[in-house]
Amino acid sequence: MRLEDLNTLDAAAAARELLRCCGSPRWARQVTAMRPFASVEAMVAAADSCWVALDPADWLEAFAAHPRIGGGKASAGREPGDDWPAQEQAGVAAAADVTLRRLADLNRDYEERFGHIFIVCATGKSAVEMLDLLERRLGNDPETEIRVAAAEQQKITGLRLARLVDGKQDTTQ
Repeated sequence: MRLEDLNTLDAAAAARELLRCCGSPRWARQVTAMRPFASVEAMVAAADSCWVALDPADWLEAFAAHPRIGGGKASAGREPGDDWPAQEQAGVAAAADVTLRRLADLNRDYEERFGHIFIVCATGKSAVEMLDLLERRLGNDPETEIRVAAAEQQKITGLRLARLVDGKQDTTQ
């Protein structure tokens, strides 16, 4: 899809496309209402401004649309053939079994502590790097952690928005 295509979709169709990038329906509606966008950069800036103005409940909704690190794809908001989560978590594919078990164990600990899954912009990160981040972030207090997770979601969303409108599958950032 091109940016021009997104700009000209009806509101419901545009919001559905945007939900592929971020699982918060409120965010998708707000970004949709800000169209048309003059550039991808303008779209990402609008998306960022909408994201930071949301409530934590909206952030949690977006987090819930993600698969666990190392846990496969989530289905919420995904189109058939949309394999962004697997591409983003490519660094987990070659991980040692011990690393995968540790990720699974700490993901459970994280969810018990914070009430939502561990969110990290996994693009370009190895399983060991993500495991290290998970271990460190378990030490955060809940208020700090939800903000850290929200910032990671914002990064993920920006990458996905660029993929949405130009088809780039850059996994190096």
